[in-house]
Amino acid sequence: MCPSSTRRFVLPNPSLHVLASAPLVIVAKSASAMRIRAVAGSPPGATLAPMFQTFDRVADPSLGAPRLAALRERLRHHGLTGFLVPRADEFQGEYVPESAERLRWLTGFSGSAGSAVILADRAAVLTDGRYTLQVREETDATIFEPVDGVATPTHAFLATALKPGDRVGFDPWLHTRAQVRRLTEATARAGAELVAVERNLVDEIWTDRPAPPAGPVVEQPPELAGETVETKLARLAETLRGDNLDAVLLTQPDSVAWTFNIRGADVPHNPVVLAFALLAADERPTLFVAPEKIDTAVEAHLAPLVDLAPPGDLLAALDRLGTRSARVRIDPAWTPEILVRRLEAAGADVVDGDDPVVLPKALKNAAEIEGARAAHRRDGAAMARFLAWFEREGHTTDEIACCRRLEAFRVEAGALDLSFGTIAGAGPNGAVVHYHPTTATNRPIDGDCLFLLDSGGQYVDGTTDVTRTIAVGTPDAAMCRAYTLVLKGHIAVAAARFPVGTPGSALDSFARSALWKAGLDYDHGTGHGVGSRLSVHEGPQRISKTGSVALQPGMIVSNEPGFYAAGRFGVRIENLILVTPPEHVPDGERPMLGFETLTLIPIDTRPIALDLLTADEIAWLDAYHARVRAEIGPLVDATTRAWLDRATAPLARPDAAE
Repeated sequence: MCPSSTRRFVLPNPSLHVLASAPLVIVAKSASAMRIRAVAGSPPGATLAPMFQTFDRVADPSLGAPRLAALRERLRHHGLTGFLVPRADEFQGEYVPESAERLRWLTGFSGSAGSAVILADRAAVLTDGRYTLQVREETDATIFEPVDGVATPTHAFLATALKPGDRVGFDPWLHTRAQVRRLTEATARAGAELVAVERNLVDEIWTDRPAPPAGPVVEQPPELAGETVETKLARLAETLRGDNLDAVLLTQPDSVAWTFNIRGADVPHNPVVLAFALLAADERPTLFVAPEKIDTAVEAHLAPLVDLAPPGDLLAALDRLGTRSARVRIDPAWTPEILVRRLEAAGADVVDGDDPVVLPKALKNAAEIEGARAAHRRDGAAMARFLAWFEREGHTTDEIACCRRLEAFRVEAGALDLSFGTIAGAGPNGAVVHYHPTTATNRPIDGDCLFLLDSGGQYVDGTTDVTRTIAVGTPDAAMCRAYTLVLKGHIAVAAARFPVGTPGSALDSFARSALWKAGLDYDHGTGHGVGSRLSVHEGPQRISKTGSVALQPGMIVSNEPGFYAAGRFGVRIENLILVTPPEHVPDGERPMLGFETLTLIPIDTRPIALDLLTADEIAWLDAYHARVRAEIGPLVDATTRAWLDRATAPLARPDAAE
C-alpha cells in the first residue's frame, strides 16, 4: 500500500462540503503535498490515481524459514531461549508504519492483529477469529504453528510452552504495562524469566528495514473539530486536578490528534501523527513530535498553547517528573513498558488509569456529528455510483478492478484517503474475514456467487466504513438463507431501544439471535467505535461479547453481523450508527436510547429469502431505503438515480411472516 507519509492533502476551504455530483480530481503539488479541487464535467470514474492501496502480494511464506533461523541465531548470541514479536509499534495502534511490520516481515502474516512466540524448538503465530484462514495462507505451516490467540493468548501459551530456566526476550517499547504484567506472571509460573532487550532482535536481522514515517501534520480546524484546543486542554487539566494528578502521559496517536486538533500521515489510512504528549494539571503540555513534521502554519496553531519537543526528549521529561515525585497517570493497556519503568526509576508516583481522552473523543459533539452525516451522504453517493457501475459492468471484472473503481468514485466525492484497505472478496474469498485482494489471489466476479465488499473513506469531516454483500447471478438457497439471517441481525441492532447504562455486550446477542437459532455464528465482534476523521476503529465503545462500556449519546459504532462458510462464501452487512439521546417510549416507564443510521447505501434485496423476514423487518428495510433514496438521489447523475430507484424499491408484501 502507498505509504501515508508521502501524502499531504490541503483543501481550499476545509469546511467545504463537496457534493458527489461535482467530481474531484487530485493534482499533485509535490511528492508530499496534493490539492483537491472540484472539476465540473469529469467523466464518471475518470480519476484513477493516485491509489491509496496496492495489490502486491506482501506475504511470502518461503522467506519464513531463513528469517526464523537468523532470529534463533540472535537468541543464542544474547543468551535467550525465546523472543516475542507482536504486531505493534511504540504506540500500540492497529495500523502501523512499514518500519514496524516486524511480524509480517518475519512470518508473512499481514493481518492487523497477532503476535509470534519464537522459541528454540517451536514457533507459533497467534491470531484472532478474523484471521483463522488468512494466517494459514500467508505463513509456512511447517515452521509456524497457527494458534487461536483468543482461546490461548500469548501469556497462556508461554505458561505451558516454557521450561524452567528459559529466558524469553521482549522489546519494552512494543509491550504495554498490562501485557508485561501478564507475561511476567506466566513466565514465572513456568520457572522462566522475561527479559527486556535494549534493541529489538528482529531489527538486528532486518537489514533493509524502511525508515520511520515522517508524514506532515495538518490542523483540523475548530469548525470541524467542534471545540478549540484551549477548551480541550482546560477540560483535561480539570480532570487531572479532580483526580489529584500532576500529569498524564498520552501514548495513543488518536488521543494526541484529538487533543491538539491535528491530523497526520504516519500510518496507512489513519490520519494520525505518531507522537507522545504530556498533559499537566497546572503547566503547559508538551507534544513530542519530530520537528520535520511541523510546518510554520501548524507551529503557529500549536505554539501558543503547547511546547513542542522532539521525541528523543521524552525520556528526560519523564525523569524530571520523577525527580519531583509527580503523580503521573498512565493507561496500562496502552503505555509501553519502557516509559512506565522510566517513571518509576526516576521516582514518580505512577497511577494506573484510563486514558482521559478516550471517552471525550468518543462522545462526538454537534459539529462532529453533522460532519459525519455530511461525509456519509457524499460517501453514499460515491457507493451508489459504484453499485450502479457494478450492475452494468462489474460482473465482467475482478476484485481488484472493483477496488480501483470504487476508490476513484470516493476520490471524486472528496475522500482524502481510504479508511482501510478495501476488503473485496468474491465467492470463497468472501469467507476470509479481512481478505484484501492481491495479484496472486485476485478472482473474477462471475458465476452465481456473493461478492463481499467492505470499504470506507477518510473525509475532511468524517470517517466512513460500510460493508455490502452483493448478489452475482443467482446465489443458491444456502447463500440466501445466510444472507437473510445476517440481515435480520443487522436490523435487530439498528432498531434496538435500550436503557441508559447498557453496555455493548447486551446488544451483541441481538445481532446473533437469528443465526444462533439456525446453529450458526461468527467469530468477530458486531461493532467497533469510529473516529471523526480519525481511526476507523476506536474505543472505548464496541458491540461485542466483551463490550463492557456503556453506550452513550454521541458515540458512533458499526453494526456488522456476518457469516462465513469457509471455501464457499461470506456475508456481512455493515452500517455505521450513532447513539441517540434517550427518548420516552409511548406507554413506557423510562426513556430509552436508540440509534440513528448514518450510512446511506442500498442493501441488496436480491439475495433476501423473504419468507424469513417479519413484517416489521420488511418495514424497517423499506423505510431505510426510502431515506437513502431521498438523501442520496439528489446527489447522483441520472443513470445512477435510475439504478437507485430500482435498488430501493419497497419490498413490503401482505403475506410476510409474523
